[in-house]
Amino acid sequence: MKTFKPLSVALVGLFAVGFASSASAEAITVVSWGGAYTKSQINAYHKPWEAKTGNKVNSEDYNGGLAEVRAQVEAGNVTWDAVDVELSDAIRGCDEGILEPLPLDELPAGADGSKAADDFIGGTLTECAVGEIVWSTVFAFDKTKMKKTPTSIKDLFDTKNFPGKRGLRKTPRVNLEWALMADGVATADVYKVLSTPEGVNRAFAKLDTIKGEVIWWEAGAQPPQMLADGEVVISSAYNGRLFNAIMVEKKPFDIVWDGQVWDIDLWVVPKGSKNFKTTWDFIKFSTDTQRLADQAKFISYGPVRKSSFPKVQKKMQPHMPTAPVNFKNPLQNDYEFWADNGDELTERFNAWLAG
Repeated sequence: MKTFKPLSVALVGLFAVGFASSASAEAITVVSWGGAYTKSQINAYHKPWEAKTGNKVNSEDYNGGLAEVRAQVEAGNVTWDAVDVELSDAIRGCDEGILEPLPLDELPAGADGSKAADDFIGGTLTECAVGEIVWSTVFAFDKTKMKKTPTSIKDLFDTKNFPGKRGLRKTPRVNLEWALMADGVATADVYKVLSTPEGVNRAFAKLDTIKGEVIWWEAGAQPPQMLADGEVVISSAYNGRLFNAIMVEKKPFDIVWDGQVWDIDLWVVPKGSKNFKTTWDFIKFSTDTQRLADQAKFISYGPVRKSSFPKVQKKMQPHMPTAPVNFKNPLQNDYEFWADNGDELTERFNAWLAG
């Protein structure tokens, strides 16, 4: 009994501690794009944060945009906590008041001691969003299906020398920019031209030349699969998805970096999140120096913190969008242009598709 009683007390104590821990643990819903990208977030962000805090991350996938966030906020039934969005959606959602303003001054300093405001690449912190990664939309081809090797954005539109079906994302974004670049507009002038009615007409006219050869995709996991299945021979895709297909799945694909449209992804919190404090803790954790560098182990998206780059594995650096050899003719997505013109151009694009 003398040995049993302390053991019983100890077990009761452990049970009480365990119960208190589980009772205080919280679950948040983190929404992202799925596939290799979400897996990189789970490995670099979710699992370490869960281990550190005892909290739980429920991961969900979506296809981007603000429609679902807006619907939840307007219905007063917000079930998503942190959402991974593109910059134009972060700006627009903040302007609409459907995203929570964030206390950016609470973000941790960089590993080198620099203030967060200085450590994050310019433009990756906004009133309602905290940046995570730099990514690019590029196009790729199946080397086993092409007699000639595409090298420029013009080749995407050249069905004579590079015959076969094309895969393009079902959105005007990037497609209109590429159409102008393929039609001879210099990268630096793309948005200036696209800001005019004549420029928009010119872009759609160029898209007309390949419309009959396009298979449209919506989810980021689709392009590598479409290429692998032989459904298309060339496809636009997110560079990280292609990295996974080429390096991990050993697919015979090659990337054309010419004309890459680069952008950033950011965390936002829908207005009315019931778990703001815990969600904000997750966001601060997932965007510190080490976590952003860790994500680059799993996918070829560049971290947005300057202090993270030295910690990125050397073998991964050539696969980053911003590697000098890949960054010769890039176009940065103009989030202000798309925030101002996205709805109108999407309406026209959808009408063009149906026509």
